[in-house]
Amino acid sequence: MVVKKHSVRKRRFNLYFTNFSVANMKLMALVFSVMALLLVMSSSLFAEEYTNSLGMEFVRIPAGSFEMGDDQSMDPNAFGQSQDELPLHTVVISQDFFIGKHEVTQAQWEAAMGSNPSYFEGKNKPVDSISWDQAQEFILKLNQKEETDRYRLPTEAEWEYAVRAGTKGAYFFADQSADPENLKDYAWLVDNSDDKTRDVGEKSPNPWGLYDVYGNVSEWVADWYDETYYASSPETDPKGPDKGWMRVARGGSWNSYAAFCRSQRRSFLQPDSQSKTLGMRLVSDVR
Repeated sequence: MVVKKHSVRKRRFNLYFTNFSVANMKLMALVFSVMALLLVMSSSLFAEEYTNSLGMEFVRIPAGSFEMGDDQSMDPNAFGQSQDELPLHTVVISQDFFIGKHEVTQAQWEAAMGSNPSYFEGKNKPVDSISWDQAQEFILKLNQKEETDRYRLPTEAEWEYAVRAGTKGAYFFADQSADPENLKDYAWLVDNSDDKTRDVGEKSPNPWGLYDVYGNVSEWVADWYDETYYASSPETDPKGPDKGWMRVARGGSWNSYAAFCRSQRRSFLQPDSQSKTLGMRLVSDVR
């Protein structure tokens, strides 16, 4: 039997076209997969806010620099002030990071831990009565739940930078005044808390959208405490001393006077300390 040449060429063309189409389809599928991955990555890299699996809302904080602590003109004998806030020094935060819009709530804690240690019960109240060590357990469980390692406590420098939000002085809304009347719109403290914690987010936020950074509960940060650390800390991304026997907490609580809620105020406690004035706020690294 004689096979016409044009029939052979046609079959070869059809086979080539089929193979070409399959290869193209695989290539296009790969391209779309890469584009989808890049879209997911970019949404995390460039998002201004996001909400995680526990309903925790995070706000993106831009990299930058600020003056941390207090200046030498402060009166170390004044009520609420301390030598450990000296000297005023420049700090550079080299990378953007996310920080919790609110303090970690009891509902969020219980969702991860299965129990609630808080003295003042209420699902939307900040979790209280937690030690620094217990905060680490919560962070571990949250990272495991989301199969990541992005969650942690803020460093002391990150906390103050986020709270100041580009402002200077004792509070983000005023340079120097410690008048409780000026704090009542932003914080639950001894003058207006009725001796208990309150639901997060009921007061006005700071300029970067963070609530309850003053009062309600004091917030554990990552650093070991050293009274003289500011005199020798690195300028870029300081993380506190390498060791110590006290951890730092910031922001004051429902039981604090105004002077103890200042942006630069430092508190320190043993890492296993538990108090109905103690809670936390998380950082989430940009990935």
